[in-house]
Amino acid sequence: MKSNYTYVQLYLRLAIGASYLVAGLDRFGVWGPPGGARISWGDWSHFMQYAGQLLSFLPSKLAEVFAAIASAAEIIFGALLIIGLWTRWAAIGSGVLLFTFALCMTQAFGIQSPLNYSVFTASAASLLLACLPAYKWSLDALRSRQTTMYQTNNI
Repeated sequence: MKSNYTYVQLYLRLAIGASYLVAGLDRFGVWGPPGGARISWGDWSHFMQYAGQLLSFLPSKLAEVFAAIASAAEIIFGALLIIGLWTRWAAIGSGVLLFTFALCMTQAFGIQSPLNYSVFTASAASLLLACLPAYKWSLDALRSRQTTMYQTNNI
């Protein structure tokens, strides 16, 4: 990877990962209670009110299951992107997850909603990150070096 892309991929990986992680943890009140400054949901019940609107085409129990799966995936993908573990797969998964979210937002609230919140942009950024050939300063890079060293020493 060219050195001028090294910093950009790190910035992109950290920015996307932090966004997913922060949003996912907000649903569990990690950043503060509902109604607090800079808090979107603050707890699961406030998030489920929003998720119910977003997934209104599903029965409420099924919507809650999908919301829980999406929340867990968002937190896991965010953490994996930040540490750089299975980066390509985490980027693909998060890109697909956000694209699905953007489609649900469009269906529930109209196209302006996902555009206002840059949901399509974040999805595209995740998918672009998945296309990069390497992830310097990541656990993936460390694992790759260790594998190469092991193979070299055992020849």
